[in-house]
Amino acid sequence: MWEYVKKNNSEFRIHLGPLGSNSKLASAFALLLILLYTTPLYALSSANIPLDSPVYSYLDKLAGFGLISSDMKGIKPFSKAEAARLLLEAENNLAENPSAPAGFAAELIRRVRELIPREISLREHPDKKPPLLDYNPVSSLRFRSVYLDGAPRDYHRLVHDPGNDGVFGIGSGLRPKNPTTATVMQRGSEGTPLLENNNGVVHGDGSSAELRWGSEWYLSTVAVGLLEPSVLADGDDNQIRLNRGYVKLGGGALELEAGKDENWLGLGYRGNITLTNNAENFTQVKLSSPEPFRIGWLSWLGEMKYSLIGSRLDRTVTDGAERQPWFYAAKLSVKPSKNLEIGFNLGRQVGGPGVKNSISDTLRGLVGGTSADNSNGLAGIEARYRMPWLRNSELYGEFSGEDTAAFWPIVESYVAGLYIPRLTDAGRDDFRFEFFQGNQILYTNGTFPEGYLYKGMPIGHSQGGATQDFFTRYSHWFGVRNNLALEYIYTNRGMVGRVPGQAIERKHAGRIFWSLPLYGETDAQLEYGIEKISNLNLVEGAERTNQLVKFELRYRY
Repeated sequence: MWEYVKKNNSEFRIHLGPLGSNSKLASAFALLLILLYTTPLYALSSANIPLDSPVYSYLDKLAGFGLISSDMKGIKPFSKAEAARLLLEAENNLAENPSAPAGFAAELIRRVRELIPREISLREHPDKKPPLLDYNPVSSLRFRSVYLDGAPRDYHRLVHDPGNDGVFGIGSGLRPKNPTTATVMQRGSEGTPLLENNNGVVHGDGSSAELRWGSEWYLSTVAVGLLEPSVLADGDDNQIRLNRGYVKLGGGALELEAGKDENWLGLGYRGNITLTNNAENFTQVKLSSPEPFRIGWLSWLGEMKYSLIGSRLDRTVTDGAERQPWFYAAKLSVKPSKNLEIGFNLGRQVGGPGVKNSISDTLRGLVGGTSADNSNGLAGIEARYRMPWLRNSELYGEFSGEDTAAFWPIVESYVAGLYIPRLTDAGRDDFRFEFFQGNQILYTNGTFPEGYLYKGMPIGHSQGGATQDFFTRYSHWFGVRNNLALEYIYTNRGMVGRVPGQAIERKHAGRIFWSLPLYGETDAQLEYGIEKISNLNLVEGAERTNQLVKFELRYRY
C-alpha cells in the first residue's frame, strides 16, 4: 500500500508496500503511481531561469560557502521555485552558522531575493493566496550588441572510423575493426565564434544586435506561461522569432511543460555531450521534477530529479536522404549523499521518413540496441563530488557512448572538470578547468546522415565531434554585481580521425568579461574575445584570427 508523508516544505517521501507481483505490469503501475502521488500540495509552478542568468553563479557561490548542500546541477534550467528553495536553504544555514563569511554571502542572498521576489514570498508564506490571474509584462529584458571580425569554423569533414572499440579504452571488438579507408562525415557549424551556447542565434561578420523580452502570466500557483521573443538585427538579415515560449502546469515532483524552451542535461559548464542550449531551442513537451523528491523504498538513492523531453527535428535532405526523426531525451539525477550527485543521460533520434516505421520497429528503436536501424542514440553516466575539506571544491565528469554493444555504450566521449568556488576564504575568487574529448564519430550516424544536429548546429557540445577542448576560467568578485572573469581555451581537431590531406587544426582563444551594475535593476556586461586558428578547417597552412566585442544590458535577467 502507499503512504504519503509530508515532512516539511522541502521534502516528502512515498513508501511502497508489497505489490504482490514482480511483473512488468506491476512495475509500470508503480511508476505511474509515483508520478501521480509524489506531487506535494504545496507545489509551486514558476517560470524557468535563463541558462545564461547570473543566478546560477550566485547559487554556486553560496554552495561554495557550504550554505547549500541539496543542489542538483545535472538538470537545467532551474525553475524560479527551485532557486527560491535553494536560496532559503542558504539563508537558514547562514543564520545557524555564525562562523560563515556572512558579508559576501549575505550580499548574494539579497541579490537572489531581488531577482525572484514572487517565488520567495510564496515559499515563505505558503498560506498566502496569490491572485487567481496575474502577470508580469516585463519579467526580464536582455539587449546584446555584438561586433565580430571573423567567421565561424565549418565542421564538415571526413573522419576515419577505426572501429574495434573497447570500453573505457580497454579491450576491443565490440564493433568490427574497419579498414583504414573507412570514413564518416562530420557536419555542422560552430555558429558565432567566441559566443557559443546561445540558443542557435548566429551573429555574422560586422555589427549586429539582439533583444530578448520576457513576459510571464500566472494562474495562482498551479500554472505559469512565458513568452520571450527575440529580435535580431544583423545587416540585411533581420529576424523576429520566439526564443522561449511555453505553458507549465504543476511543480515540485511533477511538472508538465509544453512549448519552446532551452535544456541543459549534464554537469559541464562549457558544454555537455547529450543536450545543451547551443542550437536553437526545441518545440517540445517535457515531463520533469523541477524540485528534488524522495521515494521511500528507494531512499538509498537519496534525493532524485528527472526530465523526459519529446520533440521532433527539422526535415533535412542530406546526400539525397530525406529524414525528419522524432527526438527524445531522458535524464535521471540522484543524490545518495549531500556531497555526491550521479546522473544518467539519454538522447535519441528515431523514426520519421526514410527509415523503418512499423510499430515493432518504432518500439525497438525507442529502446535502441536493436537491428531495426531506425534510431540513433547517445547514452552515458556522470558524477559530481563536492569536497567540503577543500573549500567545497567539486570534481565532475561525464562518460557517454554514441552506440551500444549489448547494454553498454561504446564509441566513448568524455567531459571532466574541476571547480574551485573559493580560492581564498573570502570566496571572492574562483577557478574552473574543464576538458572535453569528442569521439571520431560523435554526432554522426549512417541512418540519419545529417547527424546529431538541429538547424545545422550540434545539440550537444558546441565544439562538435572528433575534437579535444581545454577550458579554464578565473573570476574575481569585487561585489555581487561587479565581476571580472578571464578565460583561456585551447581546442584541436584532427588529433583523432584525421584522413590523408588533413592537418591538425589548433585554436587558442582568450576572453575577458566584466559585469557591473549600471542603474537600478539593470546590469551591464562587456566582453572582448580573440582567437587564433592554425590549419583552419584542417587545411594545411590556412590561418585566421577572429575577434569579438560584446556589450550587453540585462534587466532582472
